[in-house]
Amino acid sequence: MSLIVLILFVLFGTAQTSDKTKNPIIKVVESKRRVAKIKLDGVVDSEEWAGATLLDNYVELRPNPGKLESDDAKMIAYLVYDNEGIYFGGICYESSKDMISSELVGKDGFGNNDFVGIIFDTYKDNLNAFEYFVTPLNEQMDAKQFPNPNGNSEDFSWNSVWQSATKINENSWSFEMFIPFASIRFSDKKEQDWGLNVVRRRQKTGQQLFWNPIDPKVNGFLTQEGYLTGLKDIKPPVRLQLSPYISYYANHYPLHHNSGDLTSQFNGGMDLKWGINQAFTLDATLVPDFGQVQSDPQVFNLSPFEVRFNENRAFFTEGTELFNQGNLFYSRRIGGTPINYWNVADNLNANEKLISNPSESKLLNASKISGRTQNGLGVGILNAITRASSAEVRDTLTGQRRTIETDPVTNYNVFILNKSLKNNSSLSFINTNVTRSGSAYDANVTGLIFNLNDKSNTWNTGGQLFSSQLTSLQDEKNSFGYSHVIYAGKTNGTYRFNLWQELADTKYTSNDLGFYTNNNFIEQGIWIGINQPKPTSWRNQMNTNININYSRLLKPIGTNNPMYQFSRINVNTNGQLKNLHWFGLNGNVNFDENDFYEPSSEGSYFKRGGSAMIGAWLETNNAKSWSINPELFIKRFFDFYDATAVDMNLNQNWRVNERLSLRLGGSYQPRFNNVGFADYSDSEETSVFAKRDIQTFETSLRGKYNFTNRMGITLVARHYVSSVKNKQLFYLQKNGTLNANDLSPEEYNRTANFFNIDMVYTWQIAQGSFVSIVWKFAVNRFDEEYRANYIRNLSNTLGENQNNNLSVRLIYFLDYNTVVNKRRG
Repeated sequence: MSLIVLILFVLFGTAQTSDKTKNPIIKVVESKRRVAKIKLDGVVDSEEWAGATLLDNYVELRPNPGKLESDDAKMIAYLVYDNEGIYFGGICYESSKDMISSELVGKDGFGNNDFVGIIFDTYKDNLNAFEYFVTPLNEQMDAKQFPNPNGNSEDFSWNSVWQSATKINENSWSFEMFIPFASIRFSDKKEQDWGLNVVRRRQKTGQQLFWNPIDPKVNGFLTQEGYLTGLKDIKPPVRLQLSPYISYYANHYPLHHNSGDLTSQFNGGMDLKWGINQAFTLDATLVPDFGQVQSDPQVFNLSPFEVRFNENRAFFTEGTELFNQGNLFYSRRIGGTPINYWNVADNLNANEKLISNPSESKLLNASKISGRTQNGLGVGILNAITRASSAEVRDTLTGQRRTIETDPVTNYNVFILNKSLKNNSSLSFINTNVTRSGSAYDANVTGLIFNLNDKSNTWNTGGQLFSSQLTSLQDEKNSFGYSHVIYAGKTNGTYRFNLWQELADTKYTSNDLGFYTNNNFIEQGIWIGINQPKPTSWRNQMNTNININYSRLLKPIGTNNPMYQFSRINVNTNGQLKNLHWFGLNGNVNFDENDFYEPSSEGSYFKRGGSAMIGAWLETNNAKSWSINPELFIKRFFDFYDATAVDMNLNQNWRVNERLSLRLGGSYQPRFNNVGFADYSDSEETSVFAKRDIQTFETSLRGKYNFTNRMGITLVARHYVSSVKNKQLFYLQKNGTLNANDLSPEEYNRTANFFNIDMVYTWQIAQGSFVSIVWKFAVNRFDEEYRANYIRNLSNTLGENQNNNLSVRLIYFLDYNTVVNKRRG
């Protein structure tokens, strides 16, 4: 309660005496309509663009905020519209052709390119926007902007279909873009005004310029947009797009070194996008096929928590910004590991052997409806169904086989309402639900999310209030839980801060459709930030922040156990030097900690000593053909086990030419005298802990070669090895300390190797249509001994059974308007 009172005092009590932020400059231009079409050839013809709206006089955001564009590097752009869409074109001048930075990197990859982008806030809510970018070599990027508690985010997984053309000249490069209205969502008004901004990047000078100036000390990017007025009689077209696909997979996995199995299969299905009306769109995937997604970077996980992987399936990354609010939706749960996957061994009868146990549930179909009405109400509904999964076991004596259900038929649902409010504020209601057929439990989470700004866009408060419910069909008992996050602070100016508190009771969980690690805690802290965007004699910009937080249990665990968990102070500084190098310095102090999760048993805890960490990183100017990114972090624990953790990382980027680039990464993470959970004790009612050395190496190679701006090949190769050498074993005592035992530490030595290669060839045969050929190579090796020699680990791993997968996929984009126009001749 005291924190809530403090938040209200900070927000309202000091608002009258806060430092004032200058009102941003707002440019307003009137839109112009054109009858004849413009030929997209990259040549900005003065007659063709005559009468268009002029967009000029660009202003730097970085490295010199507020500085006007130079005379030898001006940009002039034009904007005009017709019944079908918007034309945007212009000329980016340079002192010479050598100043133009260009590289073929593929769609949605900025790479080492100059670029121009246009941003439309079609609802003028300062929260949501559509972005379209083009490079000098005519590669496209597009994204959606959406709000989050820390400001706006860009979602580059969102894809649209539009046209562009570019041309590089002696002292300039020019561009022309056509964005059909079918690719933009807007209200169905007779006359409309849109938020508008245009951005230009000059990579070799490190400049980013905007048509409507952006002040880095002002909260929000879209709050500083200009306006395009007078769009009249633009009729939302029929939005119906189909993307049927066909794919073929050949999989070879040798069961032994000299023999193997070859399997193959054909798949077919379709993705559908239908504009129900101008506000809402239905996306559906029928008989989905995700076999070509990038392989996960597997690790040897010694922590008590699961590893969170990125989502690479296009359906669950594109246009899901509404569903990701509050972090209640972790899409990898859909089609992920069956709920009873790890319990199969406990259900085996005598003489039974496990034959197969699928690690992923099969997704049958998925659909989502999302959009925003003209009064600012966003609605999102996502639904997916997975079929039942079963493990197969066989009796070794009788030969009889049976199945054990590991996952029933399951329905996943996410529903959200998001209302845009005045002053760049928003209010959201979200519900996630997992309904399982059969004996497994159901899960439901409901939340209210609010983010409020004052009229000056300087003071901010917000929060997330969640409740969870687990319903067991076996004992018909429900489990109710509660969690909240509340915060308030100052978001404008040089000095900013944020006070926050997070709480979860003992029964709250959102892990069935979200990613949630632990509950039963109350944590609070303060974040203080210093924003210094103005250049000095030695740097272009610099930001510093301080984080202080304290955590304790909400309710005691066990008898006579402490409530305190941890407290820490963290300081970070990062900035850009005059030579366009980026740098960062980090410092962290952890005070004594009571770890209730490392023991992996309820009612126990482990007393950790305090620690200190210091680190630094550097990223050299990536406009150069060769750049490096070294990092070094050292953490020291102050306790009887005298532990030290080191992280050393080095990434090198080599741009051979505009078509070929390579990235070589290396990581070495030794842990000396690390102490952690090793096993459960058979003879003692406690956990076995180990004092151990851990050697972890990771190397990766990423390469790409683009034949054209529509065809390229990429390679990702990764080898990861982690070796554990146990020195001494202990029993965990009830008071959180360790007591040495006589168990053999070598029994718990382990080495894990993961080696993967993903090679992808992509050819864009038409707008939105692709042919892709993917080869995947994977080897996993586990040894119950300590192997620290990297070369020997790699050699032994490559000698193991190897999984090779080759797939070919064709997806063809069909747009209703395009088909109708062609039929009309």
